[in-house]
Amino acid sequence: MTTTSASPAAVVVRCDNLVQIYGAEGQTVTALRGVDLKVTEGETVALLGPSGAGKSTLMWLLAGLLRPTAGLVEVCGMKVADLKPAEATRMRRREVGVVMQTPGRNLLPYETVLGNVLFAQAPARKTRAGSRRQSAASLIEAVGLQQHASRPAGRLSGGEQQRLAVAVALANGPQLLLADEPTSQLDRDSAALVITLLQTANTDFGTTVVVVTHDQHVGQAFGRTITIRDGKVGAEGHDGEDYLVVSRDGSVQLPPDLLDALPPGTLARAVRTEAGVEIRRADVERG
Repeated sequence: MTTTSASPAAVVVRCDNLVQIYGAEGQTVTALRGVDLKVTEGETVALLGPSGAGKSTLMWLLAGLLRPTAGLVEVCGMKVADLKPAEATRMRRREVGVVMQTPGRNLLPYETVLGNVLFAQAPARKTRAGSRRQSAASLIEAVGLQQHASRPAGRLSGGEQQRLAVAVALANGPQLLLADEPTSQLDRDSAALVITLLQTANTDFGTTVVVVTHDQHVGQAFGRTITIRDGKVGAEGHDGEDYLVVSRDGSVQLPPDLLDALPPGTLARAVRTEAGVEIRRADVERG
């Protein structure tokens, strides 16, 4: 009797030594500094970090809205740098759902709530109109907007637009959902509803979810957290515990709450031990 092992999960997002620089020569800002990241099919990942750390830049790159300065970005098997604008648009319509930080950018303001979801379904769905309408209605109910189905999206509140933006992003059953601060404009109950919807898309349909958030509590709702500091992956969280990430150049970023023990500029030694490597303050007098 022979046994077969389960195939490894497909890689949906891959970043290798990803660099993003803004500006012209002499006036540049480096937003990402050699990011390495892999997200496999069916994962839920929260990208955490302070404002300006590079989270939204990374999200724009994954969505094909930016071309990387250097390094590799691969999404759903496609190299983003190789995509023509029309191909990147097709990717967002078929394989990747995107929720932008400003909800109005995701919507047709003069179209109704139902019309927005039906329009988002059109590129990839060839099902009957009645079935599409039923699916759209289910999504609208899931985000708590069924009483506003006939209202133009532009007349919704900011929080209602954010919830509708999530429904629109999920309308085609994307393989990957990217959401930039999807709860930032929501009250606690609405935020919980959106998080539940993202989790349901993952558990029921296998949608891989990557969310940018500054809120640690939102991050805890997802299976893995990636903390970005100063344009690099500084930590990775599993089951509520954070781990340092060693960069390809050997550097690590200490958590902010440990910088009092090893302030910036401290001389230290990396010492090999049976358990691995320890970083210890070096007692060296400076002249």
